[in-house]
Amino acid sequence: MDHTYLRYECADSFGLIVSGASSKAPPSNSNLVFLEDGSKNPLLLTTAGSFIQGINLKTGLPVIKIGHREQLSGGVGSGKALNSDEVVCLDVSATPHSDTIRVATGWVDGAVRVFDLYKKELSKGSLGMVQSLIDEDGVDEDFLRREPLLLNGHGQSPVRSVSFDRNNVSRLASGGSDGTVIIWDIVAETGLFRLLGHRGGITDIMFVNGVGFDGLATSSLDGLVKIWDMNGQCCTQTIANHHGEVWGSSCFDLTASEGDERRCRMIAGGSDGQARVWSVRQPNRLKEPNDLKSEATDRKENGENVDDVCFYMGKIIPPPNVATSAEKIMSIQNHPSGRYVAILHANSRNVDVYSIRSAKESQKKRQRRLRRRQEKIKRKGNAEKTEKKRGILDDDLEPSDEDDETSPEETLDPELLKASDEFEYLATVRASHKMAGFAFLPTREKGDLVRIVCALTSNTLEVHSISKKRASPDGPLTVQAELATAIDMCGHPTGIRSVALSSDDRLACTVSKNATKIWNVATRSCILSLSPSIVSGNKSVSCYGLCNAFLPGNTHVVVGTREGHLLLIDIAAGDVVYCEQGAHDGAIWSVDIRQLAGSDANLTIVTGSADKSVKFWAIEVDDEEGDSSSPILVHTRTLQMTDDVIAVRYSHSVDSSKVLVFVATLDCTIKVFFDDSLKLFLSLYGHKLPVLAMDSSDDDMILASSGADKTVKIFGLDFGDTHRTLHGHEDSITDLKFVKRTHNFFTSSKDGSLRYWDGDRFQQILVLNGHFGEVNSLAVSRTGAFVLSGGMDRQVRVWERTKDIVFIEEEREREMEQMFDRVNDRDEGGTAAILSRKRGNDEDEESESGSNDEPQSEAAVRKSVLSVSSGDRIMEALEQADQETKNIALFRKTHGADATRQPNPLMLNMEPANYVLWVLKTVRSAELEQSLLVLPVSHLERLLYYMIVLLRNGRGVELCSKVAVFMVKSHQNQIIANKSLAVPLRELKRLIRQRLGELRDMIGYDIAAMKVIARVAHERKLAMAPIQEDPVDIWAGLGLGSDVAAALQSKTRKR
Repeated sequence: MDHTYLRYECADSFGLIVSGASSKAPPSNSNLVFLEDGSKNPLLLTTAGSFIQGINLKTGLPVIKIGHREQLSGGVGSGKALNSDEVVCLDVSATPHSDTIRVATGWVDGAVRVFDLYKKELSKGSLGMVQSLIDEDGVDEDFLRREPLLLNGHGQSPVRSVSFDRNNVSRLASGGSDGTVIIWDIVAETGLFRLLGHRGGITDIMFVNGVGFDGLATSSLDGLVKIWDMNGQCCTQTIANHHGEVWGSSCFDLTASEGDERRCRMIAGGSDGQARVWSVRQPNRLKEPNDLKSEATDRKENGENVDDVCFYMGKIIPPPNVATSAEKIMSIQNHPSGRYVAILHANSRNVDVYSIRSAKESQKKRQRRLRRRQEKIKRKGNAEKTEKKRGILDDDLEPSDEDDETSPEETLDPELLKASDEFEYLATVRASHKMAGFAFLPTREKGDLVRIVCALTSNTLEVHSISKKRASPDGPLTVQAELATAIDMCGHPTGIRSVALSSDDRLACTVSKNATKIWNVATRSCILSLSPSIVSGNKSVSCYGLCNAFLPGNTHVVVGTREGHLLLIDIAAGDVVYCEQGAHDGAIWSVDIRQLAGSDANLTIVTGSADKSVKFWAIEVDDEEGDSSSPILVHTRTLQMTDDVIAVRYSHSVDSSKVLVFVATLDCTIKVFFDDSLKLFLSLYGHKLPVLAMDSSDDDMILASSGADKTVKIFGLDFGDTHRTLHGHEDSITDLKFVKRTHNFFTSSKDGSLRYWDGDRFQQILVLNGHFGEVNSLAVSRTGAFVLSGGMDRQVRVWERTKDIVFIEEEREREMEQMFDRVNDRDEGGTAAILSRKRGNDEDEESESGSNDEPQSEAAVRKSVLSVSSGDRIMEALEQADQETKNIALFRKTHGADATRQPNPLMLNMEPANYVLWVLKTVRSAELEQSLLVLPVSHLERLLYYMIVLLRNGRGVELCSKVAVFMVKSHQNQIIANKSLAVPLRELKRLIRQRLGELRDMIGYDIAAMKVIARVAHERKLAMAPIQEDPVDIWAGLGLGSDVAAALQSKTRKR
């Protein structure tokens, strides 16, 4: 029998405040969204790796985490593993009369997932949606029903933008990097249609409503902004006057006063750094016929189309006296009130904020502009007259070709309202680092005009407030932007270089550039964050941490830095209590601690550095100031090497005479020394590139090493022989750790994966994917119950051991299935792409003639592995039902019609028709239609037969009607050719009409009854409510006055 193991799965991740673009995830303009639940302090939702994280801006701490389970192929695993994909974008839809808030998310694997949050739970201030894998005794039923709605339609292309329709919350739009836009119905859990036309990735999606036109605006990297008609599923207007790619756009309503007409504006920014504005109005074809002729004539004179919705208004004037960026515009966001707009440029720390004038103020600005224009024309005419009187004649030069090319701004009618009339520069928000996104706060504090939350590329959130203040007591009011809050405690600004666990597995320490953080492993919360620094001269110089380790007692942490310093950090004090400056002349790459017999006197610290030396340190207590809790480091011995030391480790022997020191140097060798005498014991060779990590087993029988050559070598410590060389990683292996009391070990690599190995049988057990960048370090708990890993993606992932058993052969088969699934999931395009490939060379001829017959929309859902597997299950259910029907008929024929037959356990003891219905219900609604297309035509008659049986019994009316109608539409040509289906189709038509009519009447009756109940309850509430009248003083009528009433009330209070 094969040896079995226990599976490790990702249970949680922490350390990310907000995630930006990575090697897999493209940049997105919707990585920050506020969760407007009606409170004064709305939560901020951010994309944080595999989570959507809710942060309370007042406390600066994460409050909620929204995640989902990993769908492992083959049904293996515990079913509670955290998803290994990355969130790219998100959007929120909240209705005032609903108890839930929908959060739509776009993922890097091309999926759209919609989560439902309850407002009551948000008001409590905590919401745990990802449970621990260890605690399996208490099953969280609420977590089990929180599976999100999964919508697949973008293939393997990352989803860059998602947007809810504010007027119809059941409608959702998503845009991917493949240039397609899909409209989803989240109530029916299916895709409505797919819009085609863009050649580049979609950057923003905006619904255009309220102008008598049900439309959608999309911007893309192909430099186009398209306006789509949702009813006709076609493009009605294409805006192409951008210079380069369009990275950011926004469409919103301006604040309107009473009596003013609705104003809607669309802003788009291109690669030239200019923000262009369009006015969104009702198209002529939707207006009255009397108004159509006059406006259509004006449109033709101006060269405009009758179906146009957007009309150019000009550019937004850049802020004066401010160093503006000429880089491309990355994001454009508007305030929910419609009073402010902000623009972010690429590679910039600044956000330019503009205020929007009201309709009256805009007209006044327009009148002033026209007045100045008339004055300029008048002065120019007077100057020309003066020159003619003097006899100065200008040469008549023919206009050049450049003069003929007029910009869109020059063709604008000066009498019309321009963008400069509405948008006025307000202030510039300056962050401390480059920005990855920003968002307006829907609420504001007293005295502030507006507040902006900035997501920085340094894994930090900053809240800036814009207000009017006086520079001096007598000075004028000026608009100033100030930093209000910075949230950076719960995340590293740069990649994590090292992870260490305390001896009791309760605390974890992570180090990175200029940051050291202590975490509570159980709660995933940061309990200490500091930036270690030393005083050099008159300046405080920060230290770059490279390695770390907990001292026995778990009260102090030793950190080795790139500058060659050794730091001792007191966790309780939250500060560096001792610094050994210049401990090494080069970077300290590795540190390890040895303690024998549980005594602090035998505590030794060994460090390896790039200065070609290994130094040993003892810890003593500094009693000069009478403080017995101030440890210091004392240098005891030095081991000089011939090359830079990359890694150094102690063996795990309890006997001091058998303790070994392993030193890996830059010459690709590992040298083994005795700890007591520092004499050379073994020299281990075999690596082709330097060894980056190594560790020995608890019994000191084997030593495993990994290096930049992507291999793991296992050496025997008796004779130094090489037992085996293991291959598996695709990049340099950065760390290696053994599981206690076993010969199994974990490795981390720059390829972003962790691998679990068996050192006795020399085979790979598991591959753990989940990091979005290089994995630099890992730490294994003392019992092997969990593993922590940290890397350049600035997150720490928790891998917990489950009760699920791993079989090596089954794991290899599952890996092969995943590899084939990736090949099968390659995007072959939809209907439009297939037709385009079928035309072949005719496409060039059509483009030359100016005709383009490519469809602008198609079916939303494409074939996937899940839909194919669902179709196979439906096909298998039909065959099982047919066989069961035959068996039932044979049994009744042989045993009589009254005989009872034992139900079939393979069909869950159901009747054949009911079993087919149960299988159909197990298929996701979004994949049902694509799964039905997998069925061959030969199974059509069988499926329609069972639909007739189910409709006669009144079971699954809605689902059966949907399946029957779709199958008839999809196979109408085959049905017309097969005359034997005429009778079943007539019966199916009659049953569908009858059952749907009954269902409609029942629902209508229930709705009417609920309205009556609500009306009766409202009337009873009004009848029982006290009458609000002025209180009558009954004592005044008796001549006693109100003093008696006051005395009685005071007496009652005393009682």
